Amino acid sequence: MAIETSCDDTCIAIVEVSRKKSDFNILANIVSSQVKVHQKWGGVYPTLAKREHQKNLTLVLKHSLEEAGLLKSQKSKVKSQNDKLKLRILEEILAREKILLTRLKLLFGQYEKPNIDKLAVTIGPGLEPSLWVGINFAKALAYYWHLPVIPINHIEAHIFANWPGTIAKRATTNDKFQTIFPAICLIVSGGHTQLILMKGIGKYEILGETRDDAAGECFDKVAKILGLGYPGGPAIAAEAAKIRDTKSPSFAKATAGREIRNKKLHTTNYKLQTKLPRPMIGSKNYDFSFSGLKTAVLYQSKNYKLKTKNFVIEMAREVQQAIIDVLIRKTINAARQFKTKSIILGGGVTANEELRKQMTERVKRDLLKTKCFIPEPQYSTDNALMVASCAFFAGKRPIKTWKNLEAKANLRI
Repeated sequence: MAIETSCDDTCIAIVEVSRKKSDFNILANIVSSQVKVHQKWGGVYPTLAKREHQKNLTLVLKHSLEEAGLLKSQKSKVKSQNDKLKLRILEEILAREKILLTRLKLLFGQYEKPNIDKLAVTIGPGLEPSLWVGINFAKALAYYWHLPVIPINHIEAHIFANWPGTIAKRATTNDKFQTIFPAICLIVSGGHTQLILMKGIGKYEILGETRDDAAGECFDKVAKILGLGYPGGPAIAAEAAKIRDTKSPSFAKATAGREIRNKKLHTTNYKLQTKLPRPMIGSKNYDFSFSGLKTAVLYQSKNYKLKTKNFVIEMAREVQQAIIDVLIRKTINAARQFKTKSIILGGGVTANEELRKQMTERVKRDLLKTKCFIPEPQYSTDNALMVASCAFFAGKRPIKTWKNLEAKANLRI
């Protein structure tokens, strides 16, 4: 069982694995989103995120056990002296998680210990209040059900979101993934934009990272400027998709015999005053900086006081393309320099359809012998399946005792 609460998604996954055959069967993968809770704030509010995790974890646990066929009612309702002692220690573990404690005690009283052998939990990086809820929850389960716990790095987990059903099928345990490594890993999320050289499982070197705003943060801030709401990435992608290529065969077919109306077909005759910058695209290093891109959008928005639909659509398309251009250029350059066998993407921003399409096309065109791995969109954003995948495919081992689990908000890979 894997637990993920690094930000604003409450996630639990249950997988059945076999090291001898490298089998990885997904029994459950539940994600409870907090998007609606944080929308009015225009971003994730840590205190609210912590509270929502406390409310949702036992519900997500029950749902995942039901889906996996592992939820069984208690046969005996008689409480022993040992049960009372266990509850007292449980109260100590969850002393700061009162909501979670109340709900978990009810669950323990109603259901038997499920057929789970190990726990894996994200310990960082992430929002510290959110991380602690998931970690304390894992401690409580580990103690009450007598389970070993495996701490997982959130960034590494995003890399291993590619393994189930993708990399694992292409590389057997016999060749030890020699067809994959070395690899360049591009991690793009709300809080992180990193290029990582992966020489093998567990062997990482950070080549570059964001100096200010990560790509996901830039999407969120630009969306706020344009009045598109939160989360910014999907909102900007939706607006950008409204621009149609008037030279494409599909557009010609769709408009055959009809008058082209700008409003109806979302073509736009408004042109941005200047092309937005591609920050650090020509730098000799692999660092990123998206703060200037956000500022450029802000200035243009102020100059163009009446934000028409055409302006917003054009701006959304240009911002998205600027971010994609930088990400692809840096990634391709790194793959060339280090002569890698594959490029591996991970993180919520990689759910962006244009990034996925353009990265795949560029790798095929410019790096003929290089493989490109991108997780399915539902595994790109935060989920617990990637935590379970990291625990299994990276061969992670449990720590000596659950008492040593700690949140590490700034954990490095």
